[in-house]
Amino acid sequence: MILSLVDVNTFYGTSHILQDISLGVGQGEVVALLGRNGVGKTTTLRTIMGLTPPASGGILFQGQEVQGDPPWNKAKLGLAYMPDDLRIFPDLTCEENLDIAAKLVKREGFWDKKKVMSLFPVLAERRDQKGLNMSGGEKKMLSLGRALMSNPAVVLLDEPSEGLAPLIVRTLAEAIETIRSHGMTILLADQNLKFCRRVSDRGYIIEKGQIVHEGDMEDIWDNQDVVNKYLAL
Repeated sequence: MILSLVDVNTFYGTSHILQDISLGVGQGEVVALLGRNGVGKTTTLRTIMGLTPPASGGILFQGQEVQGDPPWNKAKLGLAYMPDDLRIFPDLTCEENLDIAAKLVKREGFWDKKKVMSLFPVLAERRDQKGLNMSGGEKKMLSLGRALMSNPAVVLLDEPSEGLAPLIVRTLAEAIETIRSHGMTILLADQNLKFCRRVSDRGYIIEKGQIVHEGDMEDIWDNQDVVNKYLAL
């Protein structure tokens, strides 16, 4: 596994959010972390990235224990994170947002500004537009493009399909398939089962901070009892 969590426990104050979470992502896989809102999906990704450090447990990345490493060091090692609130720079242009990501994390690889704009042509059209004035879908594409500019080994995507029109969701799904075809490993957290089925190999279902089910995405899709219990809104 290129990325593994072993018995991870994370707290917000006295609230025990993640409870003995264990999961793994293999090289070149797209793995989904599924669950309703508020069950711990975002906290899992933030814990991996070091933004919400765990109280106990292990986080292995490329065979190296990285639990306790600061986020900037994990980024240099090859972890990238697209947060659910996107965190683009509103006063910078689309192009400047991409440029700054490449400057902050100097890693060589396939992705550069030209390839990101080819993946998302709307970013080329909006290259001189400030982030503040971009639509929600455009900001989502920019945030993902910015993650790619660091040429990570693994990218963490938090709620990539949330709040998007169906056409933009399809565009994003196609982009993830293209990214994956170039060797990228992806762990994504999302509650959209249909979207996850399209882009993911395997899935983990999280409920109240615990992994309650795991399996191939097709098996999860076909298991109506599990879907109704943990994923149906």
